[in-house]
Amino acid sequence: MASILDEYEDSLYRSAAVQHSRAAVGIPHSGYVNARLEKETPIFNKQRIDFTPPEKINSLVVSSNQLCMSLGKDTLLRIDLGKPDEPNQVELGRKDEAKVYKMFLDHTGSHLLIALNTSECLYLNRSVQKARALSRWKGHLIESVGWNKFLGSETNTGPILVGTAQGQIYEAEISVSEGSLFSTNPDQYFRHVYTLEEESGPAPVCCLEIERGIEGKFFIIATTRKRLFQFVGKVPEGTEQQGFSSIFAMHADHLPSFREFPASFGFSEIAFYTPKLRSNPRSFAWMMGNGVLYGTLDYSRPDSILSDERVWVYPSDIDITVNKPISIVLTQFHFLLLLPDRVKAVCTLNEQVVFQDLFLEKFGTLTRMIKDPTIQQIWIHTEKVVFRYHVQRESRDVWKMYMNMNKFDLAKEYCKDRPECLDIVLAKEAEHCFQNKRYLDSAKCYALTQNYFEEIALKFIEAKQEEALMEFLIKKLSNLKPSEKTQTTLLTTWLTELYLNWLGILEGDPSQRNLYLDTREKFRTFLSSPKNKDCLFNNRASIYELLASHGDTEHMVYFAVIMQDYERVVAHHCQHDEYDEALNVLSRHRDEKLFYKFSPVLIQHIPKKVVDAWISMGSRLDARNLIPALVNYSQSASTQQINEAIRYMEFCVYQLEETQQAIHNYLLSLYALCRPDSLLSYLEQAGTNPNRIHYDLKYALRLCAEHGHHHACVHIYKVMELYEEAVDLALQVDVDLAKSCADLPEDDEELRKKLWLKIARHVVQEEKDVKKAMACLSSCALLKIEDVLPFFPDFVTIDHFKEAICNSLEDYNKHIEELKREMEEATQSAKRIREDIQEMRNKYGSVEPQEKCAACDFPLLNRPFYLFLCGHMFHYDCLLQAVFPNLPAYKQAKLEDLQKKLAATSQPSKSHHRPKDADTASLGKGQQSREQIKADIDDIVAAECVYCGELMIRSIDKPFIDPQKYEEEMQSWL
Repeated sequence: MASILDEYEDSLYRSAAVQHSRAAVGIPHSGYVNARLEKETPIFNKQRIDFTPPEKINSLVVSSNQLCMSLGKDTLLRIDLGKPDEPNQVELGRKDEAKVYKMFLDHTGSHLLIALNTSECLYLNRSVQKARALSRWKGHLIESVGWNKFLGSETNTGPILVGTAQGQIYEAEISVSEGSLFSTNPDQYFRHVYTLEEESGPAPVCCLEIERGIEGKFFIIATTRKRLFQFVGKVPEGTEQQGFSSIFAMHADHLPSFREFPASFGFSEIAFYTPKLRSNPRSFAWMMGNGVLYGTLDYSRPDSILSDERVWVYPSDIDITVNKPISIVLTQFHFLLLLPDRVKAVCTLNEQVVFQDLFLEKFGTLTRMIKDPTIQQIWIHTEKVVFRYHVQRESRDVWKMYMNMNKFDLAKEYCKDRPECLDIVLAKEAEHCFQNKRYLDSAKCYALTQNYFEEIALKFIEAKQEEALMEFLIKKLSNLKPSEKTQTTLLTTWLTELYLNWLGILEGDPSQRNLYLDTREKFRTFLSSPKNKDCLFNNRASIYELLASHGDTEHMVYFAVIMQDYERVVAHHCQHDEYDEALNVLSRHRDEKLFYKFSPVLIQHIPKKVVDAWISMGSRLDARNLIPALVNYSQSASTQQINEAIRYMEFCVYQLEETQQAIHNYLLSLYALCRPDSLLSYLEQAGTNPNRIHYDLKYALRLCAEHGHHHACVHIYKVMELYEEAVDLALQVDVDLAKSCADLPEDDEELRKKLWLKIARHVVQEEKDVKKAMACLSSCALLKIEDVLPFFPDFVTIDHFKEAICNSLEDYNKHIEELKREMEEATQSAKRIREDIQEMRNKYGSVEPQEKCAACDFPLLNRPFYLFLCGHMFHYDCLLQAVFPNLPAYKQAKLEDLQKKLAATSQPSKSHHRPKDADTASLGKGQQSREQIKADIDDIVAAECVYCGELMIRSIDKPFIDPQKYEEEMQSWL
């Protein structure tokens, strides 16, 4: 195979005219070499409008497909370009000599401003037929208008900016009433906000533009004849309707940032390009005396949005004193200048004039050029003719310019739908990268071109760039069609040879270890690629030969696994009894499936090494898949060999923390068979919670019972909560073991007593040991001597359990004494409580004559009052007034009811103090009822001090002044 590749490389070197040797490998050459590029068609296609105006055209504006044209002195023609056959004519109705100076149409085509040369301004809405004079605007010659694209609507302009010939900037708003049109003046306000100046004083405001950036920031661009000003400021969210006065106010004491150029031809004009409707402009072009300043708009900048600025200087054929530019229009990649007799289009990428259109003298002098920002159409007019330019596929040749500027990504972006152009760009980029010694990038680009394969391959071979050659071949291989099998085979084989050579070089260099690992990973990815799978499988014999010739057994195994041909290596070693070598291949490759397949064979011959290999694989192996090999091995092996199986199972359980039931059951069976000493410790280590035990309890119980491991059976019974069976079995082994089982059901005293009775019966009846039976009584507090007596035979004397009977009687006596003591304590406690109650009834307080009510600050003794333990004193009515609003609804109702009952009684109380016992005896039944009512009222009103009790805590969040009386209180302080 190597000789084939050598011959191929020699043939490449011998190719004197490689571009003509297309049959060397059968790889196709460029399909676009002789392809002709599409026929050039004009980008700017001019069309004369079939329209003969009855009078000369003074001014023309167009926006949003709405065209407005001023004819003669007093006529205005409006045309919806969607319905050009339905023009609308409006008479301005001016009887003086005023003429239209300029017209301004907003972005929606709804609002038209008509500036007159008499320093007046008219307004016309699209929905009406009569123009209205703007009285507040009178006396100002309007030069420019900055429309509000963010708040404007069909009936309201929102805050707009107006520039005058005197350099003043005004803020205004025009609104049309929908109910009765023009019932009020349309101009809402007209206020001065700023004055633009040049070195000689105020200068006309030629252009105004309002743009909104990020985070509520607004940018206002204003131009004069020689200066371009920028006003930057934030308008708080929700206050946009208030206008832009705050932005201009920031620059009241200092000039805003501006660009200035020395030359001037009396005016300037700025144009913007907006990619799509209602988005922010992305570029600008300012026509002034020295040339055209153009660039992009970056709204993230803090002070100026102008970015990437360049100046296009007027060429020699433009003399600003004779044929100065009139208007400018900006498109995506060009700006168009209107001269008196022609139109020039300049590319903004290379500053070259790419289009020039000369107009005949019969049409007259060109007057104005404008662009409809909505549909990107350009309009030009003279006094008697109107022309329209359609921009057709402006970006068709942009890719060439970007390519010549070495901006290949942009070039590819603009020719991605034109494969013949994309191929040229890729070839140029590849050559550029090659010359700059970026060989890998060059290879990636060359692989995507249709250039001759042989020429490119020789180029990298001569430069001794094998890595780049490999990259080129890989990319070329990925682009081949499935039907190109011969080419795929050749490239696949060649790449395999190159990879092996490169790996051989890197492997011997320790300093290139990382590069070696990366290359190895790439080679493995190449071998395992699904696209190459069929080719590698069909030519696997050749690939095996290449791998063998390089002695790369590692990749031979890897390739064999990919091809599902692993038996070629592992089975070969097994057949020749080279089990250690076979295990080495498995351990080196670390493939789980290989272990599962060959472990049954290997464990029969080298069990310890196989188990060591399994352990080294760790959690990558599923022990369940190895159990069949262990079962076959353990059935025919000795105890020492079974220990290897136990060693791996213990590794899985204790190191890997396996929870699979099959693994734990198998380990349990091995313990029961060969290691009974380890069986009980394993069971105890597993715990007693059935939800956290990973072996099968029933299987374990059956296994331990078959092998006679009673201790283990008792433990399993305890885990299963079969305590009676556990005690029964434990009594056959050890009474102490049975006792430990009997105490387990802590929450079931009846069952615990039953279990201890079983133990006692066993001790008495089976072991006939009275002392042990008495010991059971001391071990379990639930057992009494009377529970155990029935188990003793009749001939047993009382001497054996006289002490237990005495102890039982003493316990009963102690319990009786304890009950007596508790009864005495309860009696004393009740007596103390009665005494405390009587003491509280006899408590009193003294009140001085000068004491005042804590609420109203009037003398206390004038009216019935309350005295609290805390020292606060209140009149009855003051306390009632403070407490009542804070009572629950049901207590308020009860209090009102008690007051009504009190008022209905025959004699009102003259003193709020309770009568003495002697007086009480002389009162009638009605008076007793009155005292009871007053007591009930006291319980509600005087339950606690209004200043010290819970009422004050609950009212902490209430205001000091009643909200309803706040205004009255505030006025009283003034």
